[in-house]
Amino acid sequence: MTATDTDVIRELEKRRFDTLVAHDLGDFTDLCHPDLSYVHSSGTLDTLESFVEKCENSHYVYHRIDHLVESVKVIGDTAVIISEMHIDITAGGVRRELANRALGVWARVDGSWRLLAHQATAKR
Repeated sequence: MTATDTDVIRELEKRRFDTLVAHDLGDFTDLCHPDLSYVHSSGTLDTLESFVEKCENSHYVYHRIDHLVESVKVIGDTAVIISEMHIDITAGGVRRELANRALGVWARVDGSWRLLAHQATAKR
């Protein structure tokens, strides 16, 4: 049985959050498109380079991420994911519990899926 694109994207979404909690930034980087736009629930925008640098320097330390994928839509070589996230993070030296809605965009490039964009929005 062959995995569908939807199954692959769901697994990649799990893997990307697992890499952040494990602080495996090499694997995280391998999942991402070089032109990644990473928008945090605070409104802060990071590139792949700036986000990884902040993780390496412990500006962002992910302790736990519970991630529930609500929907995956694959159209051609683009996948859009809607999800809910509950995060235990230290950001800028302050430990926080976050509850976010998130939008993820993956692009298939040369046969491989790469994370192109992430947008988190705080739930109120």
